[in-house]
Amino acid sequence: MSRKLLIPLYGEEVAPRFDLAGEVLIVVLDEHNEIRDERIIVVSQASAEGLCHLILKEEIGAVICGGIEEEYYQYLKWKRVDLLDAVIGPWKAALTAWIEGTLSPGSILYPRRDHHEC
Repeated sequence: MSRKLLIPLYGEEVAPRFDLAGEVLIVVLDEHNEIRDERIIVVSQASAEGLCHLILKEEIGAVICGGIEEEYYQYLKWKRVDLLDAVIGPWKAALTAWIEGTLSPGSILYPRRDHHEC
């Protein structure tokens, strides 16, 4: 059975706000967690309603996003979409962590830099 994931994008990053994404990444995984399909869709008009409609139309099972309004969070949960919100960082790192099963809400995916100089 395949799994479908959607990530609202802002360039190479997970979009900081669900409702302002101009494009989204849709990834389809096969039963072995291998990527079967990956495509970027340009959204004609950024809106939470439009993204919710796209998620349901495409039968998306999981969404990785930054900030999302409570109303849309609850709606997608009610529709049985797995939501990982407040994720910050590059979308490729988020996708990898999701496939590996290590991604959780609130994940910050930038590499740590140890600066000892002030």
